[in-house]
Amino acid sequence: MEYDVNDPSLAPGGKKRIEWADRDMPVLALVRERFAKEKPLDGKRMSACLHITAETANLARTLAAGGAKLVLCASNPLSTQDDVAASMVKDYSMPVFAKRGEDRDTYYAHIEAALAHRPSITMDDGADLVNVLHSKYPERAADIIASMEETTTGVARLRAMEAAGALLCPVVAVNDAATKHLFDNRYGTGQSTMDGIIRATDVLIAGKKVVVAGYGWCGRGVAARAKGMGASVIVTEVDPLRALEAAMDGFWVMPMSEAAKAGDIFITVTGDVRVIREEHFRSMKSGAMVCNAGHFNVEVDIEALSRIAKKKTAAIKEHVDEYVLDGGRSIYVLGEGRLINLAAAHGHPASVMDMSFATQALVSEYVVKNADILEKRVYEVPRSIEEWISKLKLSSMGISIDSLTEEQEKYLTSFEMGT
Repeated sequence: MEYDVNDPSLAPGGKKRIEWADRDMPVLALVRERFAKEKPLDGKRMSACLHITAETANLARTLAAGGAKLVLCASNPLSTQDDVAASMVKDYSMPVFAKRGEDRDTYYAHIEAALAHRPSITMDDGADLVNVLHSKYPERAADIIASMEETTTGVARLRAMEAAGALLCPVVAVNDAATKHLFDNRYGTGQSTMDGIIRATDVLIAGKKVVVAGYGWCGRGVAARAKGMGASVIVTEVDPLRALEAAMDGFWVMPMSEAAKAGDIFITVTGDVRVIREEHFRSMKSGAMVCNAGHFNVEVDIEALSRIAKKKTAAIKEHVDEYVLDGGRSIYVLGEGRLINLAAAHGHPASVMDMSFATQALVSEYVVKNADILEKRVYEVPRSIEEWISKLKLSSMGISIDSLTEEQEKYLTSFEMGT
C-alpha cells in the first residue's frame, strides 16, 4: 500500500482520537452497520480530497465497510491531524496522502496520487481534486459516476463550471443539504472558529469588537458564537438581504472600510478573494487580530500586508504571525490566513459532522444506484436522505416529534376548507 504521512509512529494516539469521535457519531455508525451488510459500494474506486481529521476517518471507515476501495488526500495544508493520518494507514489499511504543513507542491502531488487511483466516485472539500481532474485529465471524467462537494466555495466553483458548460461529470452539492449547512456550517464553524482563535491567542472575547465578514450560514454561526461570548459584533456584507438579516439579528452592519477602524478581531467567512485588503490594514488599530474561516487562504490579502509591513515576526506565538506597520502598529495574522478552526484547533465537533458525513455516505450509495441517469450537472441531495438522517439524529438525542393526523394531511393537500 502506498501512502505519505508525516509520522507513522503516531498511529496509537490517532486511533484513540478516531474512536473518541466515533462515540459522538451515532447516525454514521448506523449507516456503517448497514453498509457492512449490504456492500452498496462494492468494488467502487473512490478518491476523497477532504480534511484528514478523526471525523473524516469515520466517514472513510463507513465507505470502506460499504465495499469501496478508497484513497484519501488532504484538502488543506494545515488541516491534517498527523496522528489520525497515521492511524488510518496503520490501523485501517487506508492509503492516505496528507501531511500537516505540506507545501504547495506536496499538496498537489498528493491530489495527483489520489487521481492515480483512477476513481469512479470522488469527494471534495473545495473542489481542488475535481479541478485538477478537469484541467489535467479531462479524458478521465467519463469514468466518474459522480463527485460530491461539501463546501460553499466548492459548490460555487462547480456551479460556475456548469453554467459555462465546462462540467464534465455529475456533482452532488452536499454542502447545500440542510443536514449539512444548517448544522455543520452554522454550529460547527461557529464553535470551532472561536475555539481556534482562543487556542491561538488566549484572548478574552468578552468586550472585544469582532468583525465578521460575510453573513452566510458560516458567518451566522460565527457571529452568534462571538455575541454569546460577550463580544460586540460587526458584520460586513455585499448582499443586501443578508445585511438586513444581520441588522435585524442585532448586529452592527457597515462596510469593511469603517469596520477596519473599529475591530479588535477580524474573521472572514465569505468564500471570496481579498475581503481584507491593503486599505483595511492601514486603518486597523495596533493589536488587531485577523483570521479566516473560509475554505481557501485568499480572503485575507497577506501579500499586501507583507508588502506594506516594515517587519514580520513569524510564529511570535504558535499560529500567530506579527506584522509591524508604519508608526509601530502591530497586526497579528492567525493560522497563516488558512482555516483557523483547523489550523489552530480540531475543527468541527464530531456530533455535527455526524450528519454531514452520513449525508456523504448515503449520497455515495445514491449515485451508484442512479449512475445510468445522472447528467453532467450539479444535483441537490435527495429530500428522502435528509429526512432519514434528521429522524435518526433526533432519535439519538432522545427527542420525539409529532406526526400529522389524517385530517391534518388532508387539510394541507386540499383547497376546499376555508375559515
